Amino acid sequence: MSLDRREAMKVAAMSAACGLAGSLASRGSAAPQPPLPERPEVPGVEWDKAPCRFCGTGCHVQVGVQDGKVVAIAGDQQAEVNRGLLCVKGYHVGGILYGADRLTKPMLRVDGELQPIEWDEAIDIVARRIMEAGPKFGMYLSGQSTIPEGYAGNKLMRAGLSNNHLDANARLCMASAVTGFLSTYGVDEPAACYDDLDNCDALILWGNNPAEMHPVLFSRVVDRRIRGDEIEIYDIGTRWTRTTERADHHLLMKPHGDLAIANCVAQQLIEWGAVDEDFVAKHCNFRADRTPETTCKHDDYLAMVAEKGSAGLFGEPIDYAQYKELVSFYTPEKASELSGVPAEQLVMLAKLFANKKRRIVSLWCMGMNQHTAGTAINNLVHGIHLLSGHWGKPGDGPQSLTGQPSACGTVREVGTLSHALPGGRLVVNPEHRAELEQRWNLPEGRMNPEIGFHTVKMFEEFCKPTAEGGAINTIWVQVTNPGQSLPNTKKLFKAKEGQPDKFLIVSEVYPTATTELADLVLPSAMWVEKNGVYGNSERRTQQWFKMVDPPGEARDDCWQIIAVARRLLELGHEGLKDKDGEWLFTIRDDNGQEVPIWEWENYYGSVNVDRALFDEYRQFTFLKHKNVAPYDQLVTHRGMRWPVIETANGGFKETRWRFVEGSDVYVEPGKELQFYHSVTKDDRALIWFRPHQDPAETCSGAYPFMLTTGRVLEHWHTGTMTRRVKQLSNAMPKAYLEMNADDAREMGIANGEEVEVRTARGKMRLPVWLNGRARPPRGTLFVPFFDETASINDLTLDAIDPFSKQPDYKKSAARVTKTADLDPHSSDEVQP
Repeated sequence: MSLDRREAMKVAAMSAACGLAGSLASRGSAAPQPPLPERPEVPGVEWDKAPCRFCGTGCHVQVGVQDGKVVAIAGDQQAEVNRGLLCVKGYHVGGILYGADRLTKPMLRVDGELQPIEWDEAIDIVARRIMEAGPKFGMYLSGQSTIPEGYAGNKLMRAGLSNNHLDANARLCMASAVTGFLSTYGVDEPAACYDDLDNCDALILWGNNPAEMHPVLFSRVVDRRIRGDEIEIYDIGTRWTRTTERADHHLLMKPHGDLAIANCVAQQLIEWGAVDEDFVAKHCNFRADRTPETTCKHDDYLAMVAEKGSAGLFGEPIDYAQYKELVSFYTPEKASELSGVPAEQLVMLAKLFANKKRRIVSLWCMGMNQHTAGTAINNLVHGIHLLSGHWGKPGDGPQSLTGQPSACGTVREVGTLSHALPGGRLVVNPEHRAELEQRWNLPEGRMNPEIGFHTVKMFEEFCKPTAEGGAINTIWVQVTNPGQSLPNTKKLFKAKEGQPDKFLIVSEVYPTATTELADLVLPSAMWVEKNGVYGNSERRTQQWFKMVDPPGEARDDCWQIIAVARRLLELGHEGLKDKDGEWLFTIRDDNGQEVPIWEWENYYGSVNVDRALFDEYRQFTFLKHKNVAPYDQLVTHRGMRWPVIETANGGFKETRWRFVEGSDVYVEPGKELQFYHSVTKDDRALIWFRPHQDPAETCSGAYPFMLTTGRVLEHWHTGTMTRRVKQLSNAMPKAYLEMNADDAREMGIANGEEVEVRTARGKMRLPVWLNGRARPPRGTLFVPFFDETASINDLTLDAIDPFSKQPDYKKSAARVTKTADLDPHSSDEVQP
């Protein structure tokens, strides 16, 4: 696995440009192909399958183990997602286990220093803190948690503690996609699948950079050009990226410009008579924040909503005439003024949607979701596909991507969000709570009817001084690093320092910005050091087995939850019993004997705890037609896309396209398309009117630049894992500030020169990178957030979408000053 810096940079560049995709070249070929090898053959090395530990693509790898250690990684050629291809992070995924500073012992903070303690004491401390905190306890999980881990945490909180202060870090990355799907189709998760990338002839990228963020998926498109396929790529974004290099059209927009762009497409379709009237009449209704009394002008409608407020996530009905009147405001000229995109490019995009012969995929990730109007822009992109009839055919439809390996499977499907329950059930619905009580055999009334705190609110309350009424005093964090990933971290995390009444428990694999303020650190097993199940961006559920032991005394996060649940029972917490007096996490062996799974020596004993929890959770997936495959099927597959249906001969069939007759068995014969969970209960999706909005923070004289943040090819999220891989760290060793070369020239800033970037929340010194792998337009800055030594989220805005509660990391007003020009006698205080 050795790779020097020059080679690593070469691999990074090739992967970003998708030149590594030779193993996918046969995809779609009519010629018969020889069988793919199941695994490599290397003397002394044993191989097994696992999904990659990084993003939500769901690539599979073959993991080579020798003498109890992962020694090799190969792309899994049997896997349909990636067919043996990996990105540069995937090729190094085995190295994430072996950083020199792995956490190997529980540690308690005593007199300001973390001191090693035994596991029994650590579990007892967690349980007693939970009992003492009561409703002031919160749990923060992750899109990296496995499905069994998420289910165990969900059951502990809802069923055991009657507590809904459970949220996950997917709130920071995918919540607006969730609310967008729910308010359009009545159910979450994409209806489409990755096969659409093999079938579309136009790909629209809404504010994402898949050449670096999802390179394996991007290669499926770019490789088609090598085979002679004609496919146009439309890159809509706020800066020039590696993806732009491969695009045919680059629509450079202002921040929040996507709202005006999508509305303009709808306006043009209506003006040209290019709406698919038959599709809309059969399959769609119209919606807005409020119902106008009659048809009304755009500005009159905005005034009405400002006066009355929104009717909520599901809005109110409008008719087609009202919709046409409202969207007529967004002419190419007006939309150009709002978005910054030339009118002729807006017309070009609309003509694409007007062409019924084209197959169009819209693809998006954080650019649309980390947005104070994230739900709105998700609605609008779904809407223009519905309005134009570009929906439900192979290669024709909208599709969101995820940034974490199980943000879909664990957070969205299992329901580890403050308002959600397993099976697509909701905390506020009394029938849903009663259903959960019945399924978990709980006493009536055990389920708490109050929605818990979402992520930003949870940490805001945790960081408040108790005298100001902070409603959370204890948080248990697993499989994530909020000390670096939260927005406005000085307010939402670092303000915890110096508050001895606030107690932070962190289950982690390495020291992080979060463990720096932790009161108790629990060392965790990672990836193939434990059993697991993930769910990727295309509804594909993926299983793997433990292959190596974790170092020292590190233990599974799921075991930690179960051990704490058992200790709570021993301490007399009545909530840990069901209505028959049995412990909520009781698991029995084939002889009906209870297995003491709370004891570490029995956790990997006579039962597979992961399987038992997954089997229990699986029953919930039938409640909203999300039938996941049985565990044994997942063992023999590289993932299966739900709903997975048992066939007459006893086999199991996955679903590629939901709501489509012939693909989805839940669609009634003759319906063609059936949105059978529709908000309006009539099998119709909703086309929304959502007006343009300005960003929550705009540039001014004091702060003339717009700062955005994101990831880079070599590192994943906060860098906790990838920064421990020498090759990746050498290739991208530290954070930097991208700025426009003309802006830099006017300010006398040279490439590589250190500058100070400042927002109303803080300041930071960074080297400038001009004309690098990405180039922002004038007035725009970009900083990646992987570097814990330059935590850019100290500076980012914490404004949130009103429906999804997802924060906007992409639009913070900033200023830049040459370090040499700073006044050494000026105040350090940050002024807005």
